[in-house]
Amino acid sequence: MKQMRTDAIGYHHYHHADFINVRPEGSGDWLMILTHSPACFWIDGEEIPMPAHSLMIYTSDFPQKYTANGTGYLDDWLHFEPDEAEIQLMETLGIPINRPVSLGNVSSLSAMLRNMCYEFYSIHPNRQQTVNLYFSMMLYKINELMQTEYSDHVLSETAHSAHLLWIRESIFRWPEQDWNLDALAKEMHLSRSRFQHLYTETFGSTLTQDVINSRMQCARSLLRETDIPLEEVAYRCGYANSAHFSTLFKKMTGVTPKQYRSQKPE
Repeated sequence: MKQMRTDAIGYHHYHHADFINVRPEGSGDWLMILTHSPACFWIDGEEIPMPAHSLMIYTSDFPQKYTANGTGYLDDWLHFEPDEAEIQLMETLGIPINRPVSLGNVSSLSAMLRNMCYEFYSIHPNRQQTVNLYFSMMLYKINELMQTEYSDHVLSETAHSAHLLWIRESIFRWPEQDWNLDALAKEMHLSRSRFQHLYTETFGSTLTQDVINSRMQCARSLLRETDIPLEEVAYRCGYANSAHFSTLFKKMTGVTPKQYRSQKPE
């Protein structure tokens, strides 16, 4: 069965303010661009200025012309050839093709592209399959972002963004760990207050909120998918006290862990 072909991936590529890319006959493959700075796209001769955190997907033979817009240009990109199922999925999810769209907050998409880049330029035997799965995830996330307003928060790209992103990813990967704010601030050579400010400014949520959310996400998964005792669920989610865990779980979900498990909600 034919699968998506990946030709090249780029993460956080920077160009100066005079950057321009012109391909009158397209690039010969599909191109996905995720901008982190203002940009201009030309569609049928019309100039379309776009804010940072925008998405553009070109088909293989669609004319390409895009430039920086008054400042340095930063983007992530993917050259690929989708299969029929992926094209159908893009249509079903209403993903815009050959026209730019502003998404507001692209931190999750950029993180996926970074991981795709890491996998693609590796010797992992399943690297292409991994890249394909990330791509499908991106399409669903794009659909979510198109339906959600992020007017209160736009990801800030700073010198600390990559490190902060790694911390946040780690929190959701390993919720059971002791995520100590002071230790993380020291790791980044920042004061406690400065770290808190940067984290909230970057993600629109506090570190404490993300730790709780990651642990509740882990708890729901364990309660749905396993029959391990509640004490073990609490421990795997980073709580030494199962009573405290149960109280917090009910506060966050409206039901106790036992009720949640018995209901087996979707």
